[in-house]
Amino acid sequence: MTMQAALVILVFSGLLAVKTTLAAQHVIGGSQGWEQSVDFDSWSSDKSFKVGDQLVFKYSGLHSVVELGSEAAYKSCDLGTPVNSLSSGNDVVKLSKTGTRYFACGTPGHCQSGMKVKVNVVSADSTAVPSPGSDSSSDSDSGSSTGSDSGSSTGSGSRSSSGQGLRASIGYILAVGSLVIGLVWAY
Repeated sequence: MTMQAALVILVFSGLLAVKTTLAAQHVIGGSQGWEQSVDFDSWSSDKSFKVGDQLVFKYSGLHSVVELGSEAAYKSCDLGTPVNSLSSGNDVVKLSKTGTRYFACGTPGHCQSGMKVKVNVVSADSTAVPSPGSDSSSDSDSGSSTGSDSGSSTGSGSRSSSGQGLRASIGYILAVGSLVIGLVWAY
């Protein structure tokens, strides 16, 4: 019975590794980060944001990140009732559910000059790629939370969805390897 329990644990560990490796980390604005000079509609146009992915906002002390609750607030840059406000300069937002999410810089005038982004979060098994500047969303679930299910935490590294195939392959190798080791060990 102990061998079977160990096998079950190994298989679930492998499957968890697959799920973890499928998530991507998107640095908002790419190498420039969360800065006024970035065209965020163009930056996001070829990105696919999926449940489990993370958005990373890297910026100087001149900026902040405000999550807005509606498209109307996003379009009008109404920062008066934010869902969440972040200001560490290295904020990580985990995308935990599908839907449209809206972010803007909280510094007066920056949102009006285009420092805002919306991302459309699709299910983790979806192959859809959001169109530029259309529905975009990001769910967040990490660190301390203010507002809905958004939060911030310090993060490092910047993976993008372009390496997702490699991460998926590594995850599957880990899952199959765990299964094989478990089977060999059980018998």
